[in-house]
Amino acid sequence: MAEQQWVYVVTDIEVDGPWPGPNSMRSFASVAVTAAGEELGVFEAVLEPLPGAAPNPDTYAWFRSQPAEVWAAATENPEPVDAVLARFVTWVKELPAPRMFAAHPLAFDGVWIDYYLRRFTRYAASQGPYEKDLLFHSSGLCLRSYAAAVLGRPPAEVTSQTLPPEWLGDIEHTHRAIDDARGYAHLLGVLFSHAAKS
Repeated sequence: MAEQQWVYVVTDIEVDGPWPGPNSMRSFASVAVTAAGEELGVFEAVLEPLPGAAPNPDTYAWFRSQPAEVWAAATENPEPVDAVLARFVTWVKELPAPRMFAAHPLAFDGVWIDYYLRRFTRYAASQGPYEKDLLFHSSGLCLRSYAAAVLGRPPAEVTSQTLPPEWLGDIEHTHRAIDDARGYAHLLGVLFSHAAKS
């Protein structure tokens, strides 16, 4: 696989609380790109809340402090979770291999996607070394950590607000999953370009 061109599934999520299970992932979007920035596909969905889950009051209060379209984009016209995850798996598996999950930061978005995949499919964002039927072919890529290394700054200081806007393709970070995923997909290409020059 080392000689092949990796496909990166850059993903952003919107959730109604900090804990997968007690809270729900309300929407997510993925942009599949190569290291050169070529876009190979887009996936976007709004999900029904998990059974027995409820929004976290603090997270919901944050949503209420944002423009109304932020909550609307994350919650309007939701689909059953199992149907969305089945469609997502099909979409990912139709992308060229090898594939890698990527997020900013991986430790947050990746945990939620992994939880949902494990609960509703036979796959995961990061599968065991002896599994043969893989959705992704390596552990995920944390774009925040990668950007911190390129910039020579602590990861905690690297956010959508502190990155140069052009690194995000001048795409506004709106908290609509597809907008943010597109910005981070552009960031991936910028990071690879900078790394190649160093």
